[in-house]
Amino acid sequence: MRVPISWLKDYVEITIPLEELAERLTMAGLEVGAIEHVGAEWDRDKMFVGEILEVRPHPNADRLTIAVVDFGVREPMAVVTGAPNIRVGDQGVKVPFATTGARLIDGYSEELKYITLKPTKIRGVSSEGMVCSEKELGISAEHEGIMILEDDAPAGMPLRDYMGDVVLDLDLTPNLARCFSMVGVAREVAALTGQECRLGEWPEMADRVGSGPVPWVEIEIADPDLCPRYTTALVRGVSSGPSPSWMQRRLALAGMRPISNTVDVTNYVMLEWGQPLHAFDYDILRGRDGKTPPSSVPLIVIRRARPGEKMTTLDGVHHALTEDMLLITDGGGPVAVAGVMGGLESEITEATTNILIESANFNNYNVRRTSQALKLPSEASARFGRGVPPELSMIAVERSARMMKELAGGTMEQGYG
Repeated sequence: MRVPISWLKDYVEITIPLEELAERLTMAGLEVGAIEHVGAEWDRDKMFVGEILEVRPHPNADRLTIAVVDFGVREPMAVVTGAPNIRVGDQGVKVPFATTGARLIDGYSEELKYITLKPTKIRGVSSEGMVCSEKELGISAEHEGIMILEDDAPAGMPLRDYMGDVVLDLDLTPNLARCFSMVGVAREVAALTGQECRLGEWPEMADRVGSGPVPWVEIEIADPDLCPRYTTALVRGVSSGPSPSWMQRRLALAGMRPISNTVDVTNYVMLEWGQPLHAFDYDILRGRDGKTPPSSVPLIVIRRARPGEKMTTLDGVHHALTEDMLLITDGGGPVAVAGVMGGLESEITEATTNILIESANFNNYNVRRTSQALKLPSEASARFGRGVPPELSMIAVERSARMMKELAGGTMEQGYG
């Protein structure tokens, strides 16, 4: 479990040196395997928060552009970039910016390799600086585009001061399932240091809980011994896109790759509360008659696999299932291996506009056996396999639905499935 200190501070005040905190956590059973100082190698005199003032075409290359960057120390600098997420006409975008002499990770090397930035000419245009990707900064393996910072990032601030962080890497034993989340670790820290654990103000859920079944989904738990609780929320009219840079940065520091605003919300809430979630494309789920919305209301059945049943998971692997494995199915067949991984057929895509959020509780022994039998480890199975309290499902589904509405637009349907 990777715990970024900046994220942990949302829930508990850190009043002692981090080395002492790590020792207290280790002595309490939460062994701190490593303390990672992110950004410690970023030179304050050479790496800054930059603001792009102008992006113009490169005169000699169609796939390159010239970005004029204000980094607060000297006059704005023009640099050449091939980043696909910076386009001609962009203005006001905040980015990590490195000047000559900065030590960066080589973004084009498959092995860990450092380079020292030098002045160069790219297709006849001088370039003495660089707008940086997450890989070049050592934050993650992402190198498809440069890192975009929050709009309020202060141009000219040393990058280390703005986004440097410390990550505690916890080696958690199977009996410490309660600590497989930021909130869980915050509670331990609060207990060990005498501080208050702050979980914030949670909205009342009673205004969305109906007195009977909801009209937008049917749910049947055929095997309650393996699934004591299954809860859903529906968010309609979302717009897919990148999640905010603060969320992307937190996910990356915690060891997860940002994907999109909708998917990132489910991962963020899982890391926050320890409750795995899954998001289905609502319009692909089938009803009792095999039809999809609006012709039919989706049917979700939680049951053991039938003899000879197969499915393809999100990683693209086709699996033969056994009768002791628990599945999430719709009116046409399996759509997820319960507690392990979702199915490829109902995954969220850029075209998805209506999302059914699953927040459930599954038998930890069954999840662990299924994950091992299919050779399919996941962040979800790591948590379910250790045991997740059923009470978390309602907290997580409400939290994720509200975050998805905030970050991806759309409206939340009344009630819970």
